[in-house]
Amino acid sequence: MDSIMANETWEVADRPHGCKTVGCKWVFKKKLRPGGTIEKYKDRLVAKGYTQKEGEDFFDTYSPVARLTTIRVLLSLAASYGLLVHQMDVKTAFLNGELDEKIYMDQPEGFVVPGQESKVCRLLKSLYGLKQVPKQWHEKFDNTMTQAGFVVNEADKCVYYRYGGDLGEADVILNIKLIKNDDGITFLQSHYVEKVLSRFSYLDSKPCPTPYDPSVILRKNKGLGRDQLSATRPDISFAVSKLSRFTANPGDDHWRALERVLHYLSGTMSYGLHYTRYPKVLEGYSDSNWISDVDEIKTITGYVFTHGGAAVSWRSCKQTILMRSTMEAELTALDTATVEAEWLRELLMDLPIVEKPIPAILMNCDNQTVIAKVSSSKDNMKSSRHVKRRLKSVRKLRNSGVIAIDYVNTAKNLADPFTKGLSRNVIDNASKEMGLRPT
Repeated sequence: MDSIMANETWEVADRPHGCKTVGCKWVFKKKLRPGGTIEKYKDRLVAKGYTQKEGEDFFDTYSPVARLTTIRVLLSLAASYGLLVHQMDVKTAFLNGELDEKIYMDQPEGFVVPGQESKVCRLLKSLYGLKQVPKQWHEKFDNTMTQAGFVVNEADKCVYYRYGGDLGEADVILNIKLIKNDDGITFLQSHYVEKVLSRFSYLDSKPCPTPYDPSVILRKNKGLGRDQLSATRPDISFAVSKLSRFTANPGDDHWRALERVLHYLSGTMSYGLHYTRYPKVLEGYSDSNWISDVDEIKTITGYVFTHGGAAVSWRSCKQTILMRSTMEAELTALDTATVEAEWLRELLMDLPIVEKPIPAILMNCDNQTVIAKVSSSKDNMKSSRHVKRRLKSVRKLRNSGVIAIDYVNTAKNLADPFTKGLSRNVIDNASKEMGLRPT
């Protein structure tokens, strides 16, 4: 049961004249372990924050959120340097925030003071459901961490570092399992895949060799829609990205394509990202698939970054502008990837454990024309200003030593599976190179 004490979270007070209180309700749920068994039953008092008015009951609500990419990078560093990964859990985190505004709430059911039914609760600390709760909790956490000697990372404001301390060895982070063995750390969600397959009765289905059939042409559905589902994992990133464009009104073709993803997952349920000691350097791959969308004629961008033998960051998405050639499409994909490379480098630069100086991040590209354009100092491209701006951006990062660009054969380009549906052998080989392996 959440520890909510009236003398800590609120105090009973007379209702101020003209005061409009915030309602509240009890929410009951089961907290499950990664394996699906019940860990404990929880009840939580939640304020009806949807009744709050901006400028009166709250002002700022922003709060930084850690990127999953950051967590994978930290895990890869732990594997590279042979470190233990520890974790801690803040109980009822949002209840620790300090409120800047005066908030009055109805007395919750079961906590009404006899004889004082007309009174209200003045909140002394934040409560789940209030609009400003994330911001107030972050401020409390930030102040506590910095006072304890932790330093915030400039690239990701949710990362703090300090040497020393023992928080308890980690086994689950954000409902993702961590398995540590002699040769590294494995990051997997087999329990989540099993849960999804079981929910849709695909747990015992016949496995499929690839997540996406390149012979299938998906178009916008103009008929009746179907129910929806989405999932994540680097080897199904292209299929998920492709199918997510049709979630507003999926048809039978889209559902069959989704079923193929589920069949593929049933055969690769135990796959996880395995981080090892080597290599300790960050390496990136970028690729594109020009004019692959049958409805909008948009190019697909794909990139992936590896560290410690496995993928730490990846993306499959449509480009925002139309391209007139394969070279322009490849250049735009490279520019998108280098933006992520610059951020990853800044993240590593601000971590004391990482050896300095950090070498230029090697970006692998399978288009020699793009490499020649970036390496040249001439601006003789007959392209739009958007493409020229991307060229200048990539050149700047290359010339400043943030990235280095090298040619890679398409067959060895790990970003290729993020741009199109490919054969089983290509998917299997790329998955292995990205550190995906059965546990």
